[in-house]
Amino acid sequence: MAQAKAIEIRQQATSDGAILFDAGLVAQAEFSADWFEPEYWRTQNAARLDAGGRGGVAVVQSPHGAWVLRHYRRGGMVARVMGDRYLWSGAERTRGFAELRLLAELNRRGLDVPRPVAARYQRHGAHYRADLITQFIDGAQTLAQRLRSGDVDARAAQRVGSAVARVHNEGAYHADLNAHNVLLDAQRVWLLDFDRGELRTPQRAWQLDNLARMRRSLVKLGAAQDGERAFD
Repeated sequence: MAQAKAIEIRQQATSDGAILFDAGLVAQAEFSADWFEPEYWRTQNAARLDAGGRGGVAVVQSPHGAWVLRHYRRGGMVARVMGDRYLWSGAERTRGFAELRLLAELNRRGLDVPRPVAARYQRHGAHYRADLITQFIDGAQTLAQRLRSGDVDARAAQRVGSAVARVHNEGAYHADLNAHNVLLDAQRVWLLDFDRGELRTPQRAWQLDNLARMRRSLVKLGAAQDGERAFD
């Protein structure tokens, strides 16, 4: 199997914003802003999965492999007012650009996270909308799916713990570490959705906070009978 090219981030201006993309995967002359639109892939008969939910996630079959398209949407009460709009504070602070650059760095460090393909922002006055494309990880299930099917043993739990420890040792903070954002395949454990994540100095306080969030997720899914300690 040919070795994957190194990630090479390039920027491309658009009429209402900009796009970052990995030139190691897609040449600039080939990249199209249409690729962020699920409807484009439907017209190409290339949509593999179109899931609802806050993230607006779709899986498509591109000429460069399977991709995950995600449109950023707000959650909670603020979603009623802002929907998918975010306050503008600079291109590099847009949700998609920040997550793409973080994923690129974590890939460079050899961590098991999806390879970023592209990110986009569309600015409208004081607000913007954002999208992200990452490579799809085939043949994997979320930890939540594995728990529901009863397919999590001590070895799988140890694999998950080791993956989280590796990310924490690199100082990678995950803002929403839960069983839906952990993927397991036959060989590896992947962490997904680094929206609002960042690189920090490794410290026990925020690492324990991450783990507590994960435990709460596991308890909700029935992985523990007597509280958060059961998956330790």
